[in-house]
Amino acid sequence: MPSPGSREVTATTPSDLALRRGDLFDVECPTRELLDRIGSKWVAMIITVLARPTTPELRFAELERAMPGISHRMLSQELKRLTLDGLVHRRVEDSVPVKVFYRLTPLGMSLHGPISVLREWAEANMGAIDARRRSA
Repeated sequence: MPSPGSREVTATTPSDLALRRGDLFDVECPTRELLDRIGSKWVAMIITVLARPTTPELRFAELERAMPGISHRMLSQELKRLTLDGLVHRRVEDSVPVKVFYRLTPLGMSLHGPISVLREWAEANMGAIDARRRSA
C-alpha cells in the first residue's frame, strides 16, 4: 500500500511505460539516468545545432564542424545514444560514399526549449560563477 502523498504506478505494457511519469526523487526511477544522458554539454550542443531552422538535417561532418572541441568519437557516441533514445533521427542515403544525415525528432525538438533556457542561464551567469570560484 502506498504511503500518504505518494503515488503508485504499475506499468505492465510498453504503452503503460510510455505514459508513466518519472520521479527524480525515487532512487529506482530511470529519470536520473535520462538526466545524465541529456545533461551533457555535447548533447546540448547537438540539440541546439540540429534545432536551427536553417539546417534541419545535417551530415555528420557538418555537425562536427558546427561543434568546436568535440572529437569524432564523442560525436558518434552521443548521436548513437540520442538516436536510441528517439531524440535524433538518422537517415542513410545509399551512395558512394554512403551519406548519413541527422535531424531532431519531434521528441528531440521538445527538448530544445528547456536546453536553450539552461544554456542561456549558464552563459549569462558563467562570469559570476567563475568570479566566485576564484575568490573561494
